Amino acid sequence: MSRLKERYLKDILPELQQELGLSNRMAVPRLEKIIINVGVGEAIQNIKLLDAAKAELTLIAGQLPAISRAKKSISTFKLRKGQPIACYVTLRRERMYEFFDRLVNIIFPRVRDFRGVNPKGFDGRGNYTLGMRDQLVFPEIDYTKVERSRGMNITIVTSARTDREAFALLRRLGMPFREAQ
Repeated sequence: MSRLKERYLKDILPELQQELGLSNRMAVPRLEKIIINVGVGEAIQNIKLLDAAKAELTLIAGQLPAISRAKKSISTFKLRKGQPIACYVTLRRERMYEFFDRLVNIIFPRVRDFRGVNPKGFDGRGNYTLGMRDQLVFPEIDYTKVERSRGMNITIVTSARTDREAFALLRRLGMPFREAQ
């Protein structure tokens, strides 16, 4: 069992249950999945860029990503329906907890001028999305082999029904939220 999941079950779950005033232990919010998405718009001209992004995402997530294709044609961007434009990976169970632990304890401290993540990244249903501008903050990536800097979106899906419950869960798990100004 991962270190974070063990801490969640022993310490965080009872604290959250008391904080949120829930009588049933199964009603306490928990992490369900984490989705990492890397959009490669330049793949329209050069498909090899998508292969490089896929290899880097494999190193970051520890699992082979799926290729996302365009849903419809957009002539302005010279994009055709069905053309590969992004790759994504969905992490669940142990890999999800391991990735979240690395994200909070290793990756965020490596980001330059990091002041915390935006607390306004919730979608209204208890899910949180954050964007990373650079993949080089991940220790798995060898910066000598990187052709170009790529950003990514990380979506943390929780079982929380409200943003307040999800905020409480993520804060207890160690997510460094920025103070409201």
